[in-house]
Amino acid sequence: MDIDQQGELVHPDGDEAPRILLPSEVLPSPIHVLPQEHRPFFPGQAFPLLMRAEPWMPTLQAIQARKQDLVGLIATRHDLKDLPTATDLHTMGTVCRIHRVHREGEQLQVLLEGVQRFRVRQWLHEQTPLLAAVQYFPERPEPRSEEQKAYAVAIINIIKELIPLNPLYGEELKVFLARSNPNEPSLLADFAASLTSANREELQDILETLGLQRRMEKVVVLLQRELEIARAHMEIRRHVEQEIQGRQREVVLRQQLKFIQEELGLSKDDRTAEIEKFRTRLASRTVPEGAARRIEDELQKLSILEPGSPEYGVTRNYLDWLTSLPWGVTSEDTRDLGAAAAVLDSHHEGLADVKERILEFLALGIMKGDVAGSIICLVGPPGVGKTSLGRAVAQALARKFYRFSVGGMRDEAEIKGHRRTYIGAMPGKLIQALRDTEVANPVIMLDEIDKIGASYQGDPASALLEVLDPEQNASFHDHYLDVDVDLSKVLFICTANQLDTIPGPLLDRMEVIHLSGYLDAEKLAIARNHLLPRQLQRAGLKPRGDLRIEPAALRQIIERYSREAGVRRLDKALAALVRKAVVQLLRGAGRPLVVGRDDIERYLGKPPYEPEALEKGVGVVTGLAWTPLGGATLPIEATLIHRQQAGLRLTGQLGNVMQESANIAYSYVRAEADRFAVAGFFDDANLHVHVPAGATPKDGPSAGIAMAAALLSRALGKRPRAGYAMTGELTLTGRVYPVGGIREKLLAARRQRLRDVILPAANQRDFEEVPEAIRKGLRVHFVDTFDAVAQLLFDARADA
Repeated sequence: MDIDQQGELVHPDGDEAPRILLPSEVLPSPIHVLPQEHRPFFPGQAFPLLMRAEPWMPTLQAIQARKQDLVGLIATRHDLKDLPTATDLHTMGTVCRIHRVHREGEQLQVLLEGVQRFRVRQWLHEQTPLLAAVQYFPERPEPRSEEQKAYAVAIINIIKELIPLNPLYGEELKVFLARSNPNEPSLLADFAASLTSANREELQDILETLGLQRRMEKVVVLLQRELEIARAHMEIRRHVEQEIQGRQREVVLRQQLKFIQEELGLSKDDRTAEIEKFRTRLASRTVPEGAARRIEDELQKLSILEPGSPEYGVTRNYLDWLTSLPWGVTSEDTRDLGAAAAVLDSHHEGLADVKERILEFLALGIMKGDVAGSIICLVGPPGVGKTSLGRAVAQALARKFYRFSVGGMRDEAEIKGHRRTYIGAMPGKLIQALRDTEVANPVIMLDEIDKIGASYQGDPASALLEVLDPEQNASFHDHYLDVDVDLSKVLFICTANQLDTIPGPLLDRMEVIHLSGYLDAEKLAIARNHLLPRQLQRAGLKPRGDLRIEPAALRQIIERYSREAGVRRLDKALAALVRKAVVQLLRGAGRPLVVGRDDIERYLGKPPYEPEALEKGVGVVTGLAWTPLGGATLPIEATLIHRQQAGLRLTGQLGNVMQESANIAYSYVRAEADRFAVAGFFDDANLHVHVPAGATPKDGPSAGIAMAAALLSRALGKRPRAGYAMTGELTLTGRVYPVGGIREKLLAARRQRLRDVILPAANQRDFEEVPEAIRKGLRVHFVDTFDAVAQLLFDARADA
């Protein structure tokens, strides 16, 4: 049967029904539909439905616009992650009357009352708002058979058995009796089914069973199973209560026993318990003879001190530290060099030379059976992965890792501890590291060792001399412990951005490994394999399904937004891009959101680095410089102001050493003017040398040959040969001296696509140590005099 648009009851085949519809059975068709995700809803029930306001408010507004208060409620076939469609819903549901709609923030609370069953005949709108033409199945009062009466009695009896086992069933029954007639078997069966904890499929089967007797048979089965579950829960609860009562009784008895022992003088006081705890710790440790004697003396002293005395607390804390150290406890090192190499490769892209040097160090330790005895110092610009590389070394060795920063440290007590005479005295960081890692051979990283300070409280760098000396740290003496501690099994790894500020005696104790900056190709691999997946994980996004950044876009970020030696700025740029992409997705952007090269400026703003067009012209030469952030190109400009009086003016925030280099270059080129065929030019020429950018301080001797080349270019009136960059210190006799930072400077030349580089001949050994990936494609010209520089740039052969 169905109800047509005029409210007449008709059969599905079109024949008119033989009876008249009751007014309460005249229900509209079509109706809007809401999903019920967890359990089907039965006629006669009333409960609040919670849902999100944004997707379902239009459905409720459409119902209101049609001046209806009825909505269909259909259970979903499975749990949903997105908005449901018609295929996600069952065909049988319950039409409900809407009593109240309350919105609070982004949540809707809809109070519904089930009216009767219906089945979807046709979906008129399969997306939200869902709309369907339906067929209703009204429940009419009919004479009950004897079997139906028997099933009704069985249902009521089972419910009576359930009520003592779970009081919630009694509350549900009160609500049902207040709203419904218990003599109606259909409502009784539906109510009983809703009481059970059956799964969604079983309850949907009850809802779709139209025959009353068959439905009651299924409900009795569910109720019987629910009764068995409730009895099992009651038995478990009774058992737990007995356990708790037994434990409480045991606690009371123990308290009574303790009181009896105290009265008889048989119990141990706190002092004795502490001493036993300290001796128990030492049982599994191999304590050196000197430390063992000190511990025994302190234990004897503790045994005669009163617990309330100040000295008791000091002695107890001292023994706590002494017995907490891992005396003789070490972890076993991994002896698989291949596994160590795999760990390093998984943590870092590129850095092949650095990894090879670390593997050589580990191989030597594996061969002799002890990876210790030397101290590694990783030196490189910020963001190249020094700290994470130290953590990777610890993982490759299967050792515990402990890191603390010595940057800005001004108190030597941070290293060697306070003397016990001070209030609040504590051991130094190294002893704390041993206690925290619980082994005597951890990997300890001293971060930012080039930024260590000094004050009236002492010089921490001097305190580190003992720590970082393999000949001395086997008997490291902490001021607090006042006993020798063996640090020779510890692998120390230090990090620094530069070596100039590290004291010479301290630097002499370390094995320095330089980390140069990354090439653009290496940065691209790091961004794709490490940085971007980490940012997507932090934002809760799927790499393919939510956000996809094209390789061209990553290259744009690398070239225009993060042109430094490391990848820290690159990581920040990717974090900013992901944040803005999340905003776009929450505003309804399609998934996946694809970010191309042309979209980068919209997400990250104007790029801080524009493509550098190398300046060309007479008097303009490209130099190479080292900075704490890596290498950089350094354009040097020389121009003629007037020819009234000879002189030289310098600008560009040049330091003292760089000003001296400029004056040496000027004096040399002027003194050798005849040899370079520019005789008479410098007699009355007033020259100006400028090094952009003016706001950046610059210093160092490595721009000597570049300044001389710029002055010679101006004197000759000839442009230098294009595509050349250079670095080297110049002397008054025209010799070219070696400089530092060759790796970083070659990286800067590669970034600017300069293929010809002029280096001092004495730096050839440094050049050969540079990784092949950096040297590839560069034509390096080694010179030992400025005459060779002039020949390369101007084809100017100086006359002897």
